[in-house]
Amino acid sequence: MAKNMKYKLRDIVFLLLTAYCSLSAVEAQTPTVEKIDPPNWWAQMSINPVRVLVRGTNLSGANVVAPSNSGLKSFNFRHSENGHYLFFDVEIAPNAKVGKYNFKIETKSGMVNAPFEISQKISRTNRFQGYTPDDVIYFLMPDRFADGDRSNNDPAKSKGLYDRAKGRHYHGGDLQGVIDKLPYLKSLGVTAIWTTPVYDNNDQLDTKEVYENVPATTGYHGYGATDMYAIDEHLGDPAKLRELIDKAHALGLKVIQDQVANHTGPYHVWASDPPTATWWNGTLENHLSNNWQKWTAMNSRATYQTQKRNIDGWFINILPDFNQDDPEVEKYLIQNSIWWLESNGFDAIRMDTLPHVPRTFWQKWGGAIKREYPGVNILGELYDGDPALISYFQTGRRGRDGIDTNIDTLYDFALFYPLRNAFAQGKNIREISQMFARDWLYPNPNVLTTFIGVHDMPRFMNETGATVEGLKMAQTLIMTSRGTPLLYYGDELAMRGGGDPDNRRDFPGGFPGDNRNAFTDSGRTAEENEVWNHLAALGKLRLELEPLRKGKTLDLLDEEQQMAYVRSTEKEAVIVIFNNDTKPANVEFKIETQYHYEANGYIYNSASLSNKESVGFDKLKNGTILTDRLGKVSDIKIENRMVKVTLPARTAGVFAVK
Repeated sequence: MAKNMKYKLRDIVFLLLTAYCSLSAVEAQTPTVEKIDPPNWWAQMSINPVRVLVRGTNLSGANVVAPSNSGLKSFNFRHSENGHYLFFDVEIAPNAKVGKYNFKIETKSGMVNAPFEISQKISRTNRFQGYTPDDVIYFLMPDRFADGDRSNNDPAKSKGLYDRAKGRHYHGGDLQGVIDKLPYLKSLGVTAIWTTPVYDNNDQLDTKEVYENVPATTGYHGYGATDMYAIDEHLGDPAKLRELIDKAHALGLKVIQDQVANHTGPYHVWASDPPTATWWNGTLENHLSNNWQKWTAMNSRATYQTQKRNIDGWFINILPDFNQDDPEVEKYLIQNSIWWLESNGFDAIRMDTLPHVPRTFWQKWGGAIKREYPGVNILGELYDGDPALISYFQTGRRGRDGIDTNIDTLYDFALFYPLRNAFAQGKNIREISQMFARDWLYPNPNVLTTFIGVHDMPRFMNETGATVEGLKMAQTLIMTSRGTPLLYYGDELAMRGGGDPDNRRDFPGGFPGDNRNAFTDSGRTAEENEVWNHLAALGKLRLELEPLRKGKTLDLLDEEQQMAYVRSTEKEAVIVIFNNDTKPANVEFKIETQYHYEANGYIYNSASLSNKESVGFDKLKNGTILTDRLGKVSDIKIENRMVKVTLPARTAGVFAVK
């Protein structure tokens, strides 16, 4: 009897263990949800259905059930081979109610909820405005501009990345710091702000992107996203970003978002575990490195190998390169751009690394942006000095491939180089006139974004031979010529700085412990105030004198070290004169109202069109007195249609009718 009981007890234990193991096995196969992109969407959007990407485990063979009576439908399911990703479409009825919902993800082994929200669309008032040549853009890196919230300097999520003594660590600047300094920007004459990306970056030291004597770096710059739907905790949170944009708009300042559709950071979970087999161009272990041969995009004779590396190569051989030809990648990136716009009310997009992405994608992506936000314009980064290549990417004409990119405007890198050559290094100013002569290549040269420096090159004042006088002339040119001027933070102080990261120094006075505050005139040096006041004066002139923003342009003088041009509207004309020489110069030129015709915002010389007078020139009659609104040069009296003036060395004047 005891023996039988012993066997029965053993059998019961065995059955219980078997049942427990079976239950554990089932639980091990139950689907889980770790992340949902996008986490929310809106009714009555141009993109409908929206494609949802779920990351989790055990998602193979999943069916997705939409919540009942929600106005939502789910269909078109697709999962990755390893079951870590699930794609599905969500169709949103026009009358779907705002609120939080749960989709049920079901497999043979169990069920899990996937939260999804239908959000209230943001007001269109004073949002999605775009920027124009009426604006002056100020570009800043939040981490290096101002620390408005010390509590996020060394957050628990990413301890140990904050160290102001190290150039490639976080320094503490944040969105609150930008909010605090909005009045400062307004006082400088700025009307739009562009910041580096706010995407969440790596939470640990980066030991992949390293440099000599720099064994580890961080993502303080924002270009190495690990989550394209989140804000880096060093900068703030979604509420703080929205506060920045709303307060900027309240002051009449537009906000431009920096986006990246070419790559993520090397620590994104997708790097080693992509959602599809073709999510990346190559793999983490086997990929091409970018060769920077951007010109191949417009070359019908380009070799396959060279062109492929320019498009498919990984940036600095580290940053995972999106394959935009994968339909899932294409949808993800387009939706991500629209999500950021609708969630926050940005006015424009600055798009990174334009020529390293297929032009077919830009056409689709730009078209999607325009359908939803007709007023939003797109600024593309193409780091190259060839105007033929830059113009090849501007909307308004189709390239040899039949594609119009839908990219509204680009950085005028073609003008950047002669500006640096002439005004920093003291070379021939005629290089600038020669580059302006190539404006006919662009579908619309008047909307190009002009600048003298950004975060990707040494600062202006780091050039050999650079002087404050040269800096002020360069600033005068971009603030008075065609295009939209862009100012890099610190250049209003003649800030120095060599290569990255020295060109990204902290703004003095923006951080705890700074020994002076250059946000105030009393905290600036005499040199800094000289440059700051010059820029502020140009900002006021640009606002006051319409021709400097909207005027047609005619060159009046193009000598080796002197140049002059007039910008005119129907009501007024303004003449800008430069002497780039190291000694005073007697400048004279004729103002001729005949033999010119207008096209594409310019006034062209043509002896065959003798009766075509240029608008605005009737304001520049004999006897007219012109005053230098910068106060550097004596008044000019027009006599016999001639302008004669003596300009001091390294000086520019902005002359308006007295």
